[in-house]
Amino acid sequence: MITKDMLIIDVLAQGDPDKLANVLQESGMHCLHCMLAHGETLEEAAGVHGIDVDQLIEKLNAVCEEK
Repeated sequence: MITKDMLIIDVLAQGDPDKLANVLQESGMHCLHCMLAHGETLEEAAGVHGIDVDQLIEKLNAVCEEK
């Protein structure tokens, strides 16, 4: 389960990294592989990009639940 306190790099490891990256990029996060992805939480990144972190978490967890 993805939570807002997870590092972005760890979020990508929770399921299909390509699908999860697509959700993040469609939400406005286009620099997933920058240095900040290794030390920035999902909540911090969402705040910087003006993204509702709770909605983003719902979308990401839905991708993780897909089979």
